Amino acid sequence: MKLANERVAARSVPIVKELDGLLARLDRLSMAPGFEPQRRLAFMRALQVYAELGTQTPLSPLPEEVELADLLLFADFYPEDGQLTLIEQLRDVITEHIPDEERVWLDPLKHSYMDLVEVLPSQSGTPRRPLRSIGNGRVYEIPAESLDRTIESGQVLLTRLIREPGDPESPLAVLAGPLLLLSAQDARTLYEQTADERREMEVVGGSFELGDWPEFAKRFGHMLLRNFARMRFAALVEAVSEIRYRTPDGLPHLYVIALYEHHEFTFIAGGMVDLEGWAEDAPLPATETTGPKKLRRFVSRAKGDVSAAATQARATVTATELYVECDSRERLDGIKHSLAATFGFSLHFRGEIAQPPVRQVTKEELSNEEPLTVVVSREEDRALLNGFLETVYLEWADRESPVLGGETPRHVAKTPAGRARVAELIDEMERCDIGVLRNGVAAFDYSKLRAHVGLC
Repeated sequence: MKLANERVAARSVPIVKELDGLLARLDRLSMAPGFEPQRRLAFMRALQVYAELGTQTPLSPLPEEVELADLLLFADFYPEDGQLTLIEQLRDVITEHIPDEERVWLDPLKHSYMDLVEVLPSQSGTPRRPLRSIGNGRVYEIPAESLDRTIESGQVLLTRLIREPGDPESPLAVLAGPLLLLSAQDARTLYEQTADERREMEVVGGSFELGDWPEFAKRFGHMLLRNFARMRFAALVEAVSEIRYRTPDGLPHLYVIALYEHHEFTFIAGGMVDLEGWAEDAPLPATETTGPKKLRRFVSRAKGDVSAAATQARATVTATELYVECDSRERLDGIKHSLAATFGFSLHFRGEIAQPPVRQVTKEELSNEEPLTVVVSREEDRALLNGFLETVYLEWADRESPVLGGETPRHVAKTPAGRARVAELIDEMERCDIGVLRNGVAAFDYSKLRAHVGLC
């Protein structure tokens, strides 16, 4: 979780007034109707990862990523329709007066580029803070007040440095505003991923002419932003994989579910008793709702822990069905192999669900040192179960049923005796509804099954 947080840390620092005025002029130029297609093209390159996923993306670009993409557009992008670059338009096309104090920043901005820079140690009280490029080792010195003291030596900034007007070889520089803060490890990963892509481009192109680091970063700085976005998504996937789903009672929420049909209750229940890693659970209290004669439950817990909080999977054997509930897809896959090896064709697989409850993971939640814990309400659980049963029972009436001797419920219900038999089967399924067993409230409306076979 901490690694994920480090990958999304970002902030903006104050910009020199004259440089800020120049950037505002470039922004207005980029908004001109005739330049809009080129602006869109530039942003597609820099923010490609988000654009490809469209509205389905679980993450949006950080404001600082968008600001860095703006700077790429202003300083690095060459229009593909023959237009002048934005800096050339501002510098060479006389449409408005540009004060000299802004104009002196044009060349430094034009020669700037995206970079990964490490924060170096500095003495307290000194007016400058040193930064070193990971790409070529060049050292810059920026005003000390540009970075607050929470940014420590060894951390790395993905940002744009602009040399102060004057000597182009001077180490004196300023930050262009937005920066993305990475750990040394994440920065190295980002640099190496980009370097690998650079080598691949050179091999595919048949030449090694992408130049030194400043030249490469100037032409392909968008690759740094693109790979940063990929790291954000990788961090999110890692964080989500560690989420602990819990019921309101604090017990593991078993959101991965599979359903089987069978017609051999004694054989299946007896086999579960002997299956390694499983133990029979205490029977449910008998009531008018949950009082089927044939119902046995089994649990698999973390090794050496017999508490309910250690439950990793549960199997419920009813007269005609077997529900398997787990805390992960990987665990279900292992259990399915074990069931197939033990019971063979006695079990008829009907469907599964492995999608965890939907959650919008925030930056603050990713900041936690410990894995995120999500409490799933009973209403959310019922909605999840209902969606699952709606799917698996969609074709139930026309599917061969093992308890009906391989005939379909619709066909059996064509005779009076068959109607009674199918009605009894649905009644039994309703009494053993998984929602009733988990929360005491049915998750599915079984009148739909009765309607499908013409019982009502």
